[in-house]
Amino acid sequence: MSFARCGHKNSWYADSPKDTMAQIFHPSMNTVARVSIFGAVFIAAAVVSLLLLVVRSPYVTGVGVVREQPVPFSHKHHVGDVGLDCRYCHTSVENSSFAGIPPTKTCMNCHSQLFTKSAMLQPVRDSLRTGEPLKWTRVHDLPDFVYFDHSIHIHKGIACAKCHGEVNEMPLMWREHTLHMQWCLACHRRPELFVGDRNDVFAATSDSTIDPRLASDLVAEYQIESKTSCSTCHR
Repeated sequence: MSFARCGHKNSWYADSPKDTMAQIFHPSMNTVARVSIFGAVFIAAAVVSLLLLVVRSPYVTGVGVVREQPVPFSHKHHVGDVGLDCRYCHTSVENSSFAGIPPTKTCMNCHSQLFTKSAMLQPVRDSLRTGEPLKWTRVHDLPDFVYFDHSIHIHKGIACAKCHGEVNEMPLMWREHTLHMQWCLACHRRPELFVGDRNDVFAATSDSTIDPRLASDLVAEYQIESKTSCSTCHR
């Protein structure tokens, strides 16, 4: 190895290529690295936001999505125009956790006299003749690990329209709310914002402008508790 004398009296440096290391990356890569680090943060945030949007989208929640049914039953006609009470079809809603799906004979109470030749109602007539129930597609279908009791909500003054929307304006049935846990908890935490008079539970529309003082009185009168324990719904 040879050494060369530097300008300073006692300074020496190696002139052998083996003692020097070439630069691997171009200096511009420092900028690229910094941009990549900051960009990764924004990309991660964008991915999380996208996932949240998907989870809350109608594709996942079913909100506003009309389900195909064996017969295109119109709540708008039967409730809004004819004025049928919810309990005429959903007979067990006041006494059971399940609201009940009407049997074919309930439909035929009217349609044995009305629209007897309608092609749209042929599946109903076939069901009566064969005894095979119509296979309705559930619109408000909770997961199996969730327990929900219709009767207790009815007796506590929670109107049908609070959960199901104004069905008197629905030509075909769709889900009005997500049914996500946070949606349920909003009512369980602040029942005074959702409670109404028991006499108006089956009204087609739900009055959301109830006087807060009256609502607080109803919460006390109906002995409503703010139940947020997991075991309330997950049993």
